[in-house]
Amino acid sequence: MSANSVNRRRILSLWLPRLPIDRIKRKLAQDIASQADARDHVSQNDTRAVVGLSPPLWGRVGEGGSHEHRPWGSPPSLALPRKGGGNRSADASLTNGLGSNAPSVVVAKDHNAILLQAIDDAAVRAGLSIGLPLANARAICPELTVYDADPAADLKTLNDIADWCDRFTPLVALDPPYGLFLDITGCAHLFGGERTLLQIVTNALSRRGFAVSAAIAGTSIAARTLTRYTSGQIVASGAEAEAVGPLPVSALGADGAVTTGLRRAGLKTIGDVASRAPHEISARFGAAFTTLLGHALGQGDAPISPRKPLPDYIVEKRFPEPVVTDTVIALTLQSLAKMLVTAMDKQGKGARQLEASFFRTDGAVRAIMVETGRPVTRPEMIDRLFCERLDALNDPLDPGFGFDLIRLAAGRTEIVVQQQRDLDTTVHDNDEVSALIDRIAARIGGKRVVVHLPLESHIPERSALALPAQHHLAAASAAAWPERAVGEPPLRPLRLFERPEPIKVPFASVPDGPPHQFTWRRAQHDVVRVEGPERIAMEWWKQDGMSLTRDYFRVEDAEGQRFWIFRDGLYESELRDDKGKPLPATWYVHGLFA
Repeated sequence: MSANSVNRRRILSLWLPRLPIDRIKRKLAQDIASQADARDHVSQNDTRAVVGLSPPLWGRVGEGGSHEHRPWGSPPSLALPRKGGGNRSADASLTNGLGSNAPSVVVAKDHNAILLQAIDDAAVRAGLSIGLPLANARAICPELTVYDADPAADLKTLNDIADWCDRFTPLVALDPPYGLFLDITGCAHLFGGERTLLQIVTNALSRRGFAVSAAIAGTSIAARTLTRYTSGQIVASGAEAEAVGPLPVSALGADGAVTTGLRRAGLKTIGDVASRAPHEISARFGAAFTTLLGHALGQGDAPISPRKPLPDYIVEKRFPEPVVTDTVIALTLQSLAKMLVTAMDKQGKGARQLEASFFRTDGAVRAIMVETGRPVTRPEMIDRLFCERLDALNDPLDPGFGFDLIRLAAGRTEIVVQQQRDLDTTVHDNDEVSALIDRIAARIGGKRVVVHLPLESHIPERSALALPAQHHLAAASAAAWPERAVGEPPLRPLRLFERPEPIKVPFASVPDGPPHQFTWRRAQHDVVRVEGPERIAMEWWKQDGMSLTRDYFRVEDAEGQRFWIFRDGLYESELRDDKGKPLPATWYVHGLFA
Protein backbone atom coordinates (compact mmCIF):
# COMPACT_ATOMS: atom_id res chain seq x y z
CA MET A 1 0.00 0.00 0.00
CA SER A 2 1.42 3.39 -0.97
CA ALA A 3 1.91 6.28 1.38
CA ASN A 4 -0.75 8.26 -0.46
CA SER A 5 -3.37 5.57 0.04
CA VAL A 6 -2.63 5.43 3.75
CA ASN A 7 -3.46 9.11 4.12
CA ARG A 8 -6.65 9.01 2.07
CA ARG A 9 -9.74 10.25 3.79
CA ARG A 10 -12.19 7.72 5.22
CA ILE A 11 -15.70 8.66 6.30
CA LEU A 12 -18.15 6.55 8.30
CA SER A 13 -21.75 7.58 7.70
CA LEU A 14 -24.53 6.63 10.10
CA TRP A 15 -28.21 6.91 9.21
CA LEU A 16 -30.99 6.35 11.76
CA PRO A 17 -34.15 6.37 9.61
CA ARG A 18 -36.51 5.61 12.53
CA LEU A 19 -34.94 7.92 15.09
CA PRO A 20 -38.22 9.65 16.15
CA ILE A 21 -40.16 6.43 16.74
CA ASP A 22 -37.15 4.62 18.23
CA ARG A 23 -36.63 7.48 20.67
CA ILE A 24 -40.26 7.37 21.77
CA LYS A 25 -40.22 3.59 22.22
CA ARG A 26 -37.09 3.84 24.35
CA LYS A 27 -38.86 6.43 26.46
CA LEU A 28 -41.91 4.18 26.82
CA ALA A 29 -39.76 1.24 27.87
CA GLN A 30 -37.98 3.36 30.47
CA ASP A 31 -41.29 4.63 31.83
CA ILE A 32 -42.71 1.13 32.13
CA ALA A 33 -39.58 -0.07 33.91
CA SER A 34 -39.58 2.87 36.33
CA GLN A 35 -43.30 2.44 37.02
CA ALA A 36 -42.81 -1.24 37.71
CA ASP A 37 -40.08 -0.40 40.19
CA ALA A 38 -42.32 2.20 41.82
CA ARG A 39 -45.20 -0.28 42.13
CA ASP A 40 -42.93 -2.88 43.65
CA HIS A 41 -41.67 -0.31 46.13
CA VAL A 42 -45.22 0.77 47.03
CA SER A 43 -46.40 -2.80 47.43
CA GLN A 44 -43.53 -3.61 49.76
CA ASN A 45 -44.29 -0.62 52.00
CA ASP A 46 -48.07 -0.35 51.89
CA THR A 47 -50.22 -2.37 49.52
CA ARG A 48 -53.22 -0.16 50.26
CA ALA A 49 -51.42 2.83 48.70
CA VAL A 50 -51.84 1.29 45.25
CA VAL A 51 -55.61 1.55 45.47
CA GLY A 52 -55.39 5.31 46.01
CA LEU A 53 -53.11 5.92 43.01
CA SER A 54 -54.86 6.53 39.72
CA PRO A 55 -53.59 4.15 36.99
CA PRO A 56 -53.55 6.84 34.30
CA LEU A 57 -50.86 8.66 36.29
CA TRP A 58 -48.63 5.62 35.93
CA GLY A 59 -49.13 5.45 32.22
CA ARG A 60 -48.96 9.10 31.23
CA VAL A 61 -46.10 9.45 28.81
CA GLY A 62 -43.39 11.87 29.92
CA GLU A 63 -44.40 12.24 33.59
CA GLY A 64 -42.47 11.03 36.59
CA GLY A 65 -38.82 10.16 36.97
CA SER A 66 -35.72 12.21 36.45
CA HIS A 67 -34.11 12.22 33.01
CA GLU A 68 -31.01 14.18 33.92
CA HIS A 69 -28.59 11.29 33.43
CA ARG A 70 -30.68 9.38 30.93
CA PRO A 71 -28.54 8.40 27.92
CA TRP A 72 -29.39 9.24 24.33
CA GLY A 73 -31.54 12.22 25.35
CA SER A 74 -34.93 11.07 26.58
CA PRO A 75 -36.92 14.29 27.13
CA PRO A 76 -39.90 14.13 29.49
CA SER A 77 -42.20 16.20 27.26
CA LEU A 78 -43.74 13.52 25.09
CA ALA A 79 -47.43 13.81 24.26
CA LEU A 80 -49.92 11.06 24.86
CA PRO A 81 -50.31 8.72 21.89
CA ARG A 82 -53.41 9.28 19.82
CA LYS A 83 -55.26 6.03 19.27
CA GLY A 84 -56.72 5.11 15.93
CA GLY A 85 -59.81 3.53 17.40
CA GLY A 86 -61.39 3.13 20.82
CA ASN A 87 -60.35 4.52 24.21
CA ARG A 88 -57.94 2.55 26.30
CA SER A 89 -56.18 3.16 29.54
CA ALA A 90 -52.85 4.94 29.50
CA ASP A 91 -51.15 1.74 30.69
CA ALA A 92 -52.40 -0.01 27.60
CA SER A 93 -51.13 2.88 25.49
CA LEU A 94 -47.65 2.42 26.87
CA THR A 95 -47.66 -1.27 26.20
CA ASN A 96 -49.14 -0.74 22.75
CA GLY A 97 -46.14 1.36 21.72
CA LEU A 98 -43.85 -1.60 22.50
CA GLY A 99 -45.92 -4.42 21.09
CA SER A 100 -44.56 -6.22 18.03
CA ASN A 101 -47.97 -6.31 16.30
CA ALA A 102 -49.07 -2.77 17.11
CA PRO A 103 -48.10 -0.29 14.34
CA SER A 104 -46.76 3.03 15.64
CA VAL A 105 -45.99 6.18 13.66
CA VAL A 106 -44.79 9.74 14.22
CA VAL A 107 -46.62 12.48 12.33
CA ALA A 108 -45.79 16.08 11.45
CA LYS A 109 -47.68 18.85 9.68
CA ASP A 110 -46.44 19.75 6.20
CA HIS A 111 -48.30 22.38 4.16
CA ASN A 112 -51.48 21.95 6.23
CA ALA A 113 -51.35 18.17 5.78
CA ILE A 114 -50.49 15.72 8.55
CA LEU A 115 -48.03 13.21 7.10
CA LEU A 116 -46.19 10.19 8.47
CA GLN A 117 -42.64 11.20 9.41
CA ALA A 118 -41.37 7.95 10.94
CA ILE A 119 -42.79 4.42 11.14
CA ASP A 120 -41.81 1.19 12.83
CA ASP A 121 -41.54 -2.34 11.40
CA ALA A 122 -45.13 -3.18 12.27
CA ALA A 123 -46.33 -0.16 10.30
CA VAL A 124 -44.21 -1.22 7.33
CA ARG A 125 -45.76 -4.70 7.42
CA ALA A 126 -49.18 -3.07 7.54
CA GLY A 127 -48.48 -1.33 4.23
CA LEU A 128 -47.70 2.17 5.52
CA SER A 129 -44.88 4.38 4.23
CA ILE A 130 -43.22 7.66 5.14
CA GLY A 131 -45.00 10.65 3.60
CA LEU A 132 -48.43 8.99 3.63
CA PRO A 133 -51.26 11.23 4.92
CA LEU A 134 -52.48 10.29 8.38
CA ALA A 135 -56.07 9.92 7.20
CA ASN A 136 -55.01 7.32 4.64
CA ALA A 137 -52.88 5.54 7.22
CA ARG A 138 -55.84 5.30 9.62
CA ALA A 139 -57.97 3.87 6.84
CA ILE A 140 -55.36 1.20 6.14
CA CYS A 141 -54.65 0.46 9.80
CA PRO A 142 -57.41 1.51 12.25
CA GLU A 143 -55.40 0.27 15.27
CA LEU A 144 -52.65 2.78 14.60
CA THR A 145 -50.81 4.48 17.48
CA VAL A 146 -49.86 8.03 16.55
CA TYR A 147 -47.30 10.32 18.19
CA ASP A 148 -46.63 13.97 17.46
CA ALA A 149 -43.21 14.87 16.08
CA ASP A 150 -40.74 16.62 18.38
CA PRO A 151 -37.81 17.91 16.29
CA ALA A 152 -36.05 19.41 19.31
CA ALA A 153 -36.09 16.08 21.15
CA ASP A 154 -34.90 14.26 18.02
CA LEU A 155 -32.00 16.69 17.63
CA LYS A 156 -31.05 16.27 21.28
CA THR A 157 -31.03 12.50 20.88
CA LEU A 158 -28.89 12.80 17.75
CA ASN A 159 -26.45 15.01 19.64
CA ASP A 160 -26.32 12.51 22.50
CA ILE A 161 -25.46 9.74 20.05
CA ALA A 162 -22.82 12.01 18.54
CA ASP A 163 -21.33 12.51 22.02
CA TRP A 164 -21.08 8.74 22.36
CA CYS A 165 -19.40 8.52 18.94
CA ASP A 166 -16.67 10.88 20.17
CA ARG A 167 -15.00 7.81 21.68
CA PHE A 168 -14.07 6.66 18.17
CA THR A 169 -12.93 9.96 16.66
CA PRO A 170 -13.03 13.62 17.71
CA LEU A 171 -14.24 14.55 14.21
CA VAL A 172 -17.98 13.88 14.43
CA ALA A 173 -20.41 15.98 12.39
CA LEU A 174 -24.21 16.08 12.23
CA ASP A 175 -25.94 15.05 9.01
CA PRO A 176 -29.52 16.27 9.63
CA PRO A 177 -32.11 15.16 10.13
CA TYR A 178 -31.09 11.67 11.34
CA GLY A 179 -27.50 11.11 10.26
CA LEU A 180 -23.91 11.46 11.45
CA PHE A 181 -20.50 11.65 9.79
CA LEU A 182 -17.42 10.21 11.51
CA ASP A 183 -14.02 11.04 10.03
CA ILE A 184 -12.12 7.83 10.89
CA THR A 185 -9.05 8.61 8.82
CA GLY A 186 -6.03 7.05 10.53
CA CYS A 187 -7.90 5.75 13.61
CA ALA A 188 -9.79 2.66 12.39
CA HIS A 189 -6.81 0.40 13.19
CA LEU A 190 -7.24 1.25 16.89
CA PHE A 191 -10.49 -0.74 16.86
CA GLY A 192 -9.38 -3.67 14.73
CA GLY A 193 -9.97 -2.18 11.29
CA GLU A 194 -12.83 -0.56 9.44
CA ARG A 195 -15.05 -3.64 9.38
CA THR A 196 -14.71 -4.19 13.12
CA LEU A 197 -15.29 -0.51 13.88
CA LEU A 198 -18.43 -0.45 11.76
CA GLN A 199 -19.78 -3.51 13.53
CA ILE A 200 -19.00 -2.06 16.97
CA VAL A 201 -20.94 1.11 16.23
CA THR A 202 -23.95 -0.51 14.58
CA ASN A 203 -24.24 -3.30 17.16
CA ALA A 204 -24.11 -0.82 20.04
CA LEU A 205 -26.84 1.34 18.54
CA SER A 206 -28.98 -1.68 17.70
CA ARG A 207 -28.74 -2.97 21.27
CA ARG A 208 -30.07 0.38 22.44
CA GLY A 209 -33.12 0.09 20.21
CA PHE A 210 -32.12 2.20 17.22
CA ALA A 211 -32.42 1.03 13.64
CA VAL A 212 -29.17 2.06 11.97
CA SER A 213 -27.59 1.89 8.55
CA ALA A 214 -23.84 2.47 8.14
CA ALA A 215 -21.28 2.62 5.35
CA ILE A 216 -17.65 3.67 4.91
CA ALA A 217 -16.28 5.39 1.81
CA GLY A 218 -13.69 7.91 0.74
CA THR A 219 -16.16 10.81 0.59
CA SER A 220 -18.96 11.79 2.95
CA ILE A 221 -21.55 12.05 0.16
CA ALA A 222 -20.72 8.59 -1.18
CA ALA A 223 -20.95 7.07 2.30
CA ARG A 224 -24.25 8.83 2.98
CA THR A 225 -25.68 7.70 -0.38
CA LEU A 226 -24.84 4.08 0.42
CA THR A 227 -26.54 4.22 3.83
CA ARG A 228 -29.88 5.17 2.27
CA TYR A 229 -30.27 1.80 0.51
CA THR A 230 -27.64 -0.56 1.93
CA SER A 231 -25.92 -1.15 5.25
CA GLY A 232 -22.53 -2.44 6.25
CA GLN A 233 -20.87 -1.66 2.92
CA ILE A 234 -17.21 -0.59 2.91
CA VAL A 235 -15.96 0.98 -0.30
CA ALA A 236 -12.27 1.44 -1.04
CA SER A 237 -11.09 4.91 -1.97
CA GLY A 238 -11.51 5.38 -5.70
CA ALA A 239 -14.26 2.77 -6.03
CA GLU A 240 -17.17 5.05 -5.08
CA ALA A 241 -18.54 5.35 -8.64
CA GLU A 242 -18.85 1.60 -9.03
CA ALA A 243 -20.50 1.24 -5.61
CA VAL A 244 -23.16 3.93 -5.97
CA GLY A 245 -23.86 3.41 -9.69
CA PRO A 246 -26.68 0.82 -9.26
CA LEU A 247 -28.51 2.87 -6.60
CA PRO A 248 -31.61 4.91 -7.51
CA VAL A 249 -31.19 8.65 -7.96
CA SER A 250 -33.28 9.32 -4.84
CA ALA A 251 -30.37 8.00 -2.77
CA LEU A 252 -28.43 11.16 -3.52
CA GLY A 253 -30.79 13.16 -1.32
CA ALA A 254 -31.28 15.87 -3.94
CA ASP A 255 -34.33 18.10 -4.17
CA GLY A 256 -37.57 16.30 -4.97
CA ALA A 257 -38.04 18.28 -8.18
CA VAL A 258 -34.59 17.23 -9.39
CA THR A 259 -35.24 13.57 -8.59
CA THR A 260 -38.58 13.67 -10.40
CA GLY A 261 -37.02 15.38 -13.41
CA LEU A 262 -34.30 12.72 -13.65
CA ARG A 263 -36.83 9.92 -13.58
CA ARG A 264 -38.93 11.57 -16.27
CA ALA A 265 -35.81 11.84 -18.40
CA GLY A 266 -35.28 8.09 -18.03
CA LEU A 267 -32.32 8.41 -15.66
CA LYS A 268 -33.35 6.07 -12.87
CA THR A 269 -30.01 5.15 -11.34
CA ILE A 270 -26.94 7.15 -10.34
CA GLY A 271 -24.99 5.29 -12.98
CA ASP A 272 -27.42 6.47 -15.64
CA VAL A 273 -26.90 10.08 -14.56
CA ALA A 274 -23.12 9.65 -14.41
CA SER A 275 -23.06 8.38 -17.99
CA ARG A 276 -24.19 11.78 -19.24
CA ALA A 277 -21.78 14.65 -19.76
CA PRO A 278 -21.49 17.00 -16.77
CA HIS A 279 -22.42 20.06 -18.83
CA GLU A 280 -25.69 18.38 -19.87
CA ILE A 281 -26.63 17.71 -16.25
CA SER A 282 -25.63 21.21 -15.15
CA ALA A 283 -27.67 22.84 -17.92
CA ARG A 284 -30.81 20.94 -16.92
CA PHE A 285 -30.50 20.52 -13.15
CA GLY A 286 -27.97 23.12 -11.99
CA ALA A 287 -24.34 23.19 -10.92
CA ALA A 288 -25.19 22.31 -7.30
CA PHE A 289 -26.58 18.93 -8.33
CA THR A 290 -23.58 18.28 -10.59
CA THR A 291 -21.26 18.93 -7.64
CA LEU A 292 -23.32 16.60 -5.44
CA LEU A 293 -23.13 13.90 -8.08
CA GLY A 294 -19.38 14.31 -8.41
CA HIS A 295 -18.88 13.93 -4.66
CA ALA A 296 -21.02 10.78 -4.64
CA LEU A 297 -18.84 9.35 -7.43
CA GLY A 298 -15.67 10.09 -5.45
CA GLN A 299 -14.65 13.08 -7.55
CA GLY A 300 -13.71 15.43 -4.71
CA ASP A 301 -15.63 15.96 -1.51
CA ALA A 302 -17.05 18.76 0.59
CA PRO A 303 -15.49 19.07 4.06
CA ILE A 304 -17.60 18.04 7.02
CA SER A 305 -18.17 20.44 9.90
CA PRO A 306 -17.27 18.77 13.22
CA ARG A 307 -19.51 19.60 16.15
CA LYS A 308 -16.49 20.48 18.29
CA PRO A 309 -13.18 22.07 17.32
CA LEU A 310 -10.31 19.60 17.23
CA PRO A 311 -8.21 19.93 20.43
CA ASP A 312 -4.52 20.63 20.16
CA TYR A 313 -3.62 17.55 22.22
CA ILE A 314 -5.59 14.47 23.27
CA VAL A 315 -4.68 11.62 25.60
CA GLU A 316 -7.07 8.90 26.73
CA LYS A 317 -7.32 5.69 28.70
CA ARG A 318 -9.59 2.79 27.72
CA PHE A 319 -10.57 0.17 30.27
CA PRO A 320 -11.28 -3.49 29.51
CA GLU A 321 -13.61 -3.44 32.52
CA PRO A 322 -15.62 -0.33 33.49
CA VAL A 323 -14.30 1.66 36.46
CA VAL A 324 -16.55 3.20 39.09
CA THR A 325 -14.38 4.09 42.11
CA ASP A 326 -13.20 7.63 42.74
CA THR A 327 -9.68 6.41 43.48
CA VAL A 328 -9.24 4.81 40.06
CA ILE A 329 -10.73 7.84 38.33
CA ALA A 330 -8.39 10.21 40.19
CA LEU A 331 -5.33 8.05 39.44
CA THR A 332 -6.34 7.91 35.78
CA LEU A 333 -6.61 11.70 35.58
CA GLN A 334 -3.17 12.00 37.17
CA SER A 335 -1.57 9.65 34.65
CA LEU A 336 -3.33 11.37 31.75
CA ALA A 337 -2.12 14.76 33.00
CA LYS A 338 1.48 13.50 32.95
CA MET A 339 1.05 12.16 29.42
CA LEU A 340 -0.51 15.42 28.24
CA VAL A 341 2.23 17.58 29.77
CA THR A 342 4.91 15.35 28.22
CA ALA A 343 3.33 15.73 24.76
CA MET A 344 3.02 19.51 25.11
CA ASP A 345 6.53 19.92 26.55
CA LYS A 346 8.07 18.49 23.38
CA GLN A 347 6.84 21.57 21.50
CA GLY A 348 7.32 24.03 24.35
CA LYS A 349 3.60 24.61 24.94
CA GLY A 350 1.30 24.85 27.93
CA ALA A 351 -2.46 24.36 28.26
CA ARG A 352 -4.86 27.27 28.66
CA GLN A 353 -8.08 25.23 28.33
CA LEU A 354 -8.49 21.63 29.50
CA GLU A 355 -11.42 19.25 29.15
CA ALA A 356 -11.88 15.88 30.81
CA SER A 357 -14.48 13.60 29.20
CA PHE A 358 -15.95 10.57 30.96
CA PHE A 359 -17.68 8.00 28.71
CA ARG A 360 -20.13 5.71 30.47
CA THR A 361 -20.91 2.21 29.30
CA ASP A 362 -24.60 3.09 28.80
CA GLY A 363 -23.75 5.83 26.28
CA ALA A 364 -23.90 8.90 28.52
CA VAL A 365 -20.95 11.30 28.32
CA ARG A 366 -19.93 13.85 30.93
CA ALA A 367 -17.44 16.59 30.07
CA ILE A 368 -15.78 18.92 32.59
CA MET A 369 -13.77 21.95 31.45
CA VAL A 370 -11.33 24.21 33.27
CA GLU A 371 -9.44 27.28 32.06
CA THR A 372 -6.18 28.75 33.26
CA GLY A 373 -4.80 32.26 33.33
CA ARG A 374 -1.33 31.18 32.22
CA PRO A 375 -0.13 28.17 30.24
CA VAL A 376 -0.01 25.15 32.57
CA THR A 377 3.06 22.94 32.27
CA ARG A 378 2.87 20.91 35.49
CA PRO A 379 0.75 17.77 35.82
CA GLU A 380 0.14 18.36 39.54
CA MET A 381 -1.47 21.72 38.71
CA ILE A 382 -3.79 20.07 36.18
CA ASP A 383 -4.74 17.44 38.72
CA ARG A 384 -5.40 20.07 41.38
CA LEU A 385 -7.61 22.13 39.09
CA PHE A 386 -9.79 19.14 38.23
CA CYS A 387 -10.00 18.13 41.87
CA GLU A 388 -11.29 21.62 42.69
CA ARG A 389 -13.76 21.44 39.80
CA LEU A 390 -15.06 17.99 40.71
CA ASP A 391 -15.49 18.93 44.38
CA ALA A 392 -17.51 22.01 43.44
CA LEU A 393 -19.95 20.28 41.06
CA ASN A 394 -23.60 20.78 41.98
CA ASP A 395 -24.29 17.59 40.04
CA PRO A 396 -21.67 15.05 41.18
CA LEU A 397 -19.98 12.84 38.64
CA ASP A 398 -22.14 9.73 38.37
CA PRO A 399 -20.30 6.68 36.94
CA GLY A 400 -23.53 4.67 36.60
CA PHE A 401 -22.41 1.19 35.50
CA GLY A 402 -18.88 2.51 35.06
CA PHE A 403 -16.64 4.46 32.68
CA ASP A 404 -14.97 2.55 29.88
CA LEU A 405 -13.08 5.58 28.53
CA ILE A 406 -11.59 8.69 30.15
CA ARG A 407 -10.12 11.35 27.90
CA LEU A 408 -8.11 14.48 28.70
CA ALA A 409 -7.74 17.14 25.98
CA ALA A 410 -6.00 20.48 25.74
CA GLY A 411 -8.43 22.57 23.71
CA ARG A 412 -6.22 25.66 23.62
CA THR A 413 -2.46 25.86 24.13
CA GLU A 414 0.16 28.59 24.03
CA ILE A 415 3.90 28.71 23.70
CA VAL A 416 5.50 28.95 27.13
CA VAL A 417 7.65 32.06 27.50
CA GLN A 418 10.63 31.47 29.76
CA GLN A 419 11.09 34.15 32.42
CA GLN A 420 13.84 34.98 34.91
CA ARG A 421 12.97 33.14 38.11
CA ASP A 422 16.14 33.28 40.17
CA LEU A 423 16.34 36.97 41.10
CA ASP A 424 12.99 38.46 40.13
CA THR A 425 10.61 37.83 43.02
CA THR A 426 7.78 39.53 41.14
CA VAL A 427 7.62 36.59 38.74
CA HIS A 428 7.10 34.18 41.63
CA ASP A 429 4.38 36.40 43.11
CA ASN A 430 2.56 36.60 39.79
CA ASP A 431 2.71 32.83 39.41
CA GLU A 432 1.22 32.30 42.86
CA VAL A 433 -1.56 34.83 42.24
CA SER A 434 -2.36 33.27 38.86
CA ALA A 435 -2.46 29.78 40.38
CA LEU A 436 -4.75 30.98 43.16
CA ILE A 437 -7.11 32.60 40.64
CA ASP A 438 -7.19 29.37 38.60
CA ARG A 439 -8.14 27.31 41.65
CA ILE A 440 -10.86 29.74 42.72
CA ALA A 441 -12.21 29.95 39.16
CA ALA A 442 -12.29 26.15 38.90
CA ARG A 443 -14.46 26.03 42.01
CA ILE A 444 -16.84 28.96 41.56
CA GLY A 445 -16.51 29.77 37.84
CA GLY A 446 -14.17 31.98 35.87
CA LYS A 447 -16.70 34.77 35.36
CA ARG A 448 -16.99 35.32 39.12
CA VAL A 449 -13.31 36.17 39.63
CA VAL A 450 -12.78 39.58 38.05
CA VAL A 451 -10.28 42.40 37.82
CA HIS A 452 -11.03 46.01 36.96
CA LEU A 453 -9.46 47.97 34.14
CA PRO A 454 -9.74 51.75 33.70
CA LEU A 455 -11.77 53.18 30.85
CA GLU A 456 -11.59 56.58 29.19
CA SER A 457 -14.88 57.89 30.53
CA HIS A 458 -15.70 60.59 33.10
CA ILE A 459 -19.02 58.91 33.94
CA PRO A 460 -18.43 57.22 37.36
CA GLU A 461 -20.17 53.90 36.58
CA ARG A 462 -18.38 53.67 33.23
CA SER A 463 -14.86 54.56 34.32
CA ALA A 464 -13.94 50.92 35.04
CA LEU A 465 -14.57 47.61 33.33
CA ALA A 466 -14.86 44.26 35.14
CA LEU A 467 -13.25 41.38 33.22
CA PRO A 468 -12.36 37.74 34.05
CA ALA A 469 -9.15 37.73 36.06
CA GLN A 470 -7.81 34.60 34.36
CA HIS A 471 -7.49 36.36 31.02
CA HIS A 472 -6.71 39.93 32.08
CA LEU A 473 -4.47 39.62 35.13
CA ALA A 474 -1.41 40.98 33.32
CA ALA A 475 -3.36 43.94 31.93
CA ALA A 476 -4.75 44.71 35.40
CA SER A 477 -1.24 44.65 36.90
CA ALA A 478 0.01 47.14 34.31
CA ALA A 479 -3.11 49.34 34.31
CA ALA A 480 -2.56 53.04 35.05
CA TRP A 481 -5.18 54.43 37.43
CA PRO A 482 -5.47 58.14 38.35
CA GLU A 483 -3.07 58.89 41.16
CA ARG A 484 -4.41 60.18 44.45
CA ALA A 485 -3.12 63.51 45.70
CA VAL A 486 -0.82 63.07 48.69
CA GLY A 487 -2.40 64.29 51.91
CA GLU A 488 -5.82 64.84 50.33
CA PRO A 489 -8.95 62.81 51.03
CA PRO A 490 -10.24 60.57 48.22
CA LEU A 491 -12.44 62.35 45.73
CA ARG A 492 -14.55 59.28 45.02
CA PRO A 493 -15.47 56.13 46.93
CA LEU A 494 -13.36 53.04 46.32
CA ARG A 495 -16.48 51.07 45.40
CA LEU A 496 -19.72 52.34 43.95
CA PHE A 497 -23.19 50.88 44.22
CA GLU A 498 -24.23 48.78 41.23
CA ARG A 499 -27.16 51.16 40.86
CA PRO A 500 -27.51 54.57 42.57
CA GLU A 501 -30.09 54.39 45.35
CA PRO A 502 -32.68 57.16 45.68
CA ILE A 503 -32.78 59.33 48.80
CA LYS A 504 -35.40 61.75 50.11
CA VAL A 505 -34.27 65.36 50.42
CA PRO A 506 -36.82 67.69 52.10
CA PHE A 507 -34.97 70.87 51.09
CA ALA A 508 -31.61 72.02 49.76
CA SER A 509 -29.73 75.22 49.04
CA VAL A 510 -30.75 76.37 45.62
CA PRO A 511 -29.91 76.56 42.85
CA ASP A 512 -26.76 74.43 43.16
CA GLY A 513 -26.42 73.78 46.90
CA PRO A 514 -26.29 70.51 48.85
CA PRO A 515 -29.05 69.14 51.06
CA HIS A 516 -29.10 69.86 54.79
CA GLN A 517 -30.80 66.57 55.54
CA PHE A 518 -31.72 63.36 53.69
CA THR A 519 -33.33 60.00 54.34
CA TRP A 520 -31.76 56.81 53.02
CA ARG A 521 -32.99 53.27 53.74
CA ARG A 522 -35.51 54.67 56.27
CA ALA A 523 -32.75 56.36 58.28
CA GLN A 524 -32.46 60.13 58.57
CA HIS A 525 -29.02 61.76 58.20
CA ASP A 526 -28.21 65.33 59.19
CA VAL A 527 -25.48 66.82 57.02
CA VAL A 528 -22.69 68.58 58.97
CA ARG A 529 -19.90 68.81 56.37
CA VAL A 530 -20.04 69.18 52.59
CA GLU A 531 -17.53 69.18 49.73
CA GLY A 532 -18.56 69.97 46.17
CA PRO A 533 -20.24 70.17 43.85
CA GLU A 534 -18.47 68.17 41.15
CA ARG A 535 -20.52 68.69 38.02
CA ILE A 536 -20.58 65.79 35.52
CA ALA A 537 -22.43 66.12 32.24
CA MET A 538 -23.61 62.91 30.62
CA GLU A 539 -22.37 61.65 27.26
CA TRP A 540 -25.17 63.10 25.19
CA TRP A 541 -23.84 61.53 21.97
CA LYS A 542 -24.52 58.08 23.49
CA GLN A 543 -27.77 58.86 25.32
CA ASP A 544 -29.77 60.70 22.63
CA GLY A 545 -29.81 63.77 24.89
CA MET A 546 -32.06 62.07 27.49
CA SER A 547 -29.58 61.99 30.42
CA LEU A 548 -29.38 64.83 32.90
CA THR A 549 -26.40 66.65 34.34
CA ARG A 550 -25.29 65.47 37.79
CA ASP A 551 -23.94 67.51 40.70
CA TYR A 552 -21.97 65.27 43.09
CA PHE A 553 -21.32 66.13 46.76
CA ARG A 554 -19.14 64.49 49.40
CA VAL A 555 -21.16 64.84 52.61
CA GLU A 556 -20.67 63.76 56.21
CA ASP A 557 -23.47 63.29 58.71
CA ALA A 558 -23.53 63.88 62.45
CA GLU A 559 -22.39 60.31 63.15
CA GLY A 560 -19.30 60.56 60.96
CA GLN A 561 -20.56 58.55 57.99
CA ARG A 562 -19.46 59.90 54.61
CA PHE A 563 -21.62 59.60 51.48
CA TRP A 564 -21.23 60.39 47.81
CA ILE A 565 -24.57 61.80 46.66
CA PHE A 566 -25.72 63.59 43.56
CA ARG A 567 -28.63 65.60 42.23
CA ASP A 568 -29.92 64.34 38.88
CA GLY A 569 -30.55 67.39 36.76
CA LEU A 570 -30.05 71.15 37.00
CA TYR A 571 -32.66 73.41 38.54
CA GLU A 572 -34.88 75.26 36.07
CA SER A 573 -32.70 74.60 33.00
CA GLU A 574 -33.24 70.80 32.83
CA LEU A 575 -35.96 70.05 35.37
CA ARG A 576 -39.12 71.26 33.66
CA ASP A 577 -42.34 69.58 32.65
CA ASP A 578 -44.06 69.72 29.28
CA LYS A 579 -45.59 73.10 30.16
CA GLY A 580 -42.27 74.62 31.19
CA LYS A 581 -42.92 74.60 34.94
CA PRO A 582 -39.98 73.74 37.26
CA LEU A 583 -39.86 70.21 38.70
CA PRO A 584 -38.28 69.06 41.97
CA ALA A 585 -34.88 67.40 41.67
CA THR A 586 -34.24 63.72 42.39
CA TRP A 587 -31.31 62.84 44.67
CA TYR A 588 -29.31 59.61 44.83
CA VAL A 589 -26.52 58.10 46.89
CA HIS A 590 -23.89 56.51 44.62
CA GLY A 591 -21.32 55.19 47.09
CA LEU A 592 -19.91 55.26 50.62
CA PHE A 593 -16.50 56.41 51.80
CA ALA A 594 -14.56 54.28 54.26
